[in-house]
Amino acid sequence: MEPTRHSPSLVYRGLHELSSPFQGRMTTEPAHLEMLQVLYHSDDFIVVDKHWDIRIDSKMFYEKHTVQAQLRHRFPQLADPSTYYGFRFCHQLDFSTSGALCVALNKAAAGRAFRCFKDRTVTKAYLALIRGSVEKQKQTLDFSIGKNSSEGKTHMMCIEGTEGCENPKPCQTELTVLEYGLYDGDPVTKVLLQPLTGRTHQLRVHCGAIGHAIVGDFTYSSGADDAPYRMMLHAHLLHIPLEPQPLLVSAGDPFIPTVDPKWIPQRSVRTVTATVKALLERRLEEDRKMKEEAEVRARREKEEEMERKNKQRTEEESEEHRRLCHQWLSDWAAE
Repeated sequence: MEPTRHSPSLVYRGLHELSSPFQGRMTTEPAHLEMLQVLYHSDDFIVVDKHWDIRIDSKMFYEKHTVQAQLRHRFPQLADPSTYYGFRFCHQLDFSTSGALCVALNKAAAGRAFRCFKDRTVTKAYLALIRGSVEKQKQTLDFSIGKNSSEGKTHMMCIEGTEGCENPKPCQTELTVLEYGLYDGDPVTKVLLQPLTGRTHQLRVHCGAIGHAIVGDFTYSSGADDAPYRMMLHAHLLHIPLEPQPLLVSAGDPFIPTVDPKWIPQRSVRTVTATVKALLERRLEEDRKMKEEAEVRARREKEEEMERKNKQRTEEESEEHRRLCHQWLSDWAAE
């Protein structure tokens, strides 16, 4: 079945409900080739709801199930033979992370999206279940993250000061508590995570750094947290401020009892809807202020340039006036 084409404005209106039509299709079943949920489709972009146990792409011949393979299976006519994978992925999601993943359908669209990511104007928000009860309900996680060079851990990242941590870079994540409850009998907290930077495994490492690892994170629990069927991290919201029409997509909420009965909410602090709305309003206000400041700077630079040119013109006119006076005096003296 071909996906319907949604305008970003329609996606935005649907966002406030957050009871996405795709939410009912969320599943604990493993991924397969035909399991591709399309959230948004235009001439320039496709946004899919990536499954939780599938790679985006792979050069390994034995990796048959990837998002790239799913896209090629569903949309063979859209694959671009000039690219290695056939599709241009605008950003990355880990193998174990589900949620909104944006794919550009042409080189120009990829360039526009790349500039937004490069300028850090993209807004992303993730839902997660994390171990334990988080006391501080709103906080900024500020830990520099680098590559782990320790033997057997080179595929992992680590916080600055950890043995074997190489080339740490500043990273910040906003954490907001949504609900407290139990997962399979153990205390957990449902949170919204907004990465302010884009380091590899940032959310997983930051949650671990405050002693609240993501439920089901096999890698960063050293294999101990292997009971859950998946890692409980989901890319819920993606906003790319493209011109003239921004792209805004919600991938729903998989962490609800109807999808996974092992998750039992006990106390709600705030709703996903209200939290996301506040986040977007705050980001729009920040963008508006940044735009105003940029306009003020541009206007000031233009005025300074005009002033410089006027000053240069005045100096040139004064020099010409002096030259003419000197010439007149010379001519008068000669007479």
